[in-house]
Amino acid sequence: MLILGMESSCDETSVAVIDGETRKILSNIVASQVDVHRLYGGVVPEIASRAHIETISKITYEALDSAGVTISDIGAIAVTANPGLIGALLVGVNFAKSLAFSRNIPLVAVNHVKAHAAAAYLADPTLEPPFLALIVSGGHTSIFEVTDHRTFNTIGSTRDDAAGEAFDKIGRVIGMPYPGGAALDKLAYEGDPTALKLPSPALLGDNLDFSFSGIKTAALNYINSEKMKGGELNTADIAASYTKAVVDALAKKCDIALSRTGYRRMVLAGGVAANSHLRAAIGKICDKNGADLTVPPISLCGDNAAMVAMAGYFEYVAECFSGTELNASAND
Repeated sequence: MLILGMESSCDETSVAVIDGETRKILSNIVASQVDVHRLYGGVVPEIASRAHIETISKITYEALDSAGVTISDIGAIAVTANPGLIGALLVGVNFAKSLAFSRNIPLVAVNHVKAHAAAAYLADPTLEPPFLALIVSGGHTSIFEVTDHRTFNTIGSTRDDAAGEAFDKIGRVIGMPYPGGAALDKLAYEGDPTALKLPSPALLGDNLDFSFSGIKTAALNYINSEKMKGGELNTADIAASYTKAVVDALAKKCDIALSRTGYRRMVLAGGVAANSHLRAAIGKICDKNGADLTVPPISLCGDNAAMVAMAGYFEYVAECFSGTELNASAND
């Protein structure tokens, strides 16, 4: 069963072909806009939408050619419909609707956050629910109880900013190239993780929630204070201390979640799942709780259409089809 997946929720245009039954990726084309948005220090929604329009048709042909198939071989088209930048989402949704309608191919809508979790099925074809999933990206930070392929119960989430946005913000302030998360990850190994005292993003109380606004403000205040004093910033110490505080908070809540729920399998996914410090910390927590951990390879952590196609396969099996009335939504 071949699924054609399409992803355009932010600044990556991606189209992929997978075999849903075997969970095998036949092609996964990603057209990045990083170089364009780097000029502005972050994603400019209008520019992102325009780039999607210019790219999506071309890479659809490329994905089909790379997979060695034609559109006639496709059993269903899966497209990210929410959440994300509304203009960017509309490009993918409208293109997918037009293609599906013109070729009489079933269309399924996919939630972007669930798609990140579905990347784990491509990494480990034997993986099956139930399990806990920590999804960490530039726009989302949540702990889910995944009871079946399509059912996600939120048991913890951020109450304000996402971890990925928090990494990118501080990375940008200390001079890291956009996106700042990857550069911050590398720089953190060169600094002292105890150099700065920063508030924990793990909220107090009987909950599994986070808040990243406080640690961002504290780090920014420290950086601005040092600049006003005319001192030279030790960016490695800032990166190390900030990374440790964020990672420790995520690991702490996952530790509690595993202990509380009794699950012995966990998935770590999303763009921030590429962070080496986080991968190591969650690995230790899983070892402590006797849980197996599945983390997608780096290539499947960021936004990509293979994960959308995988999530779409489960929507197809459940016969949860969409028609020409499908619309995009910026929210979950």
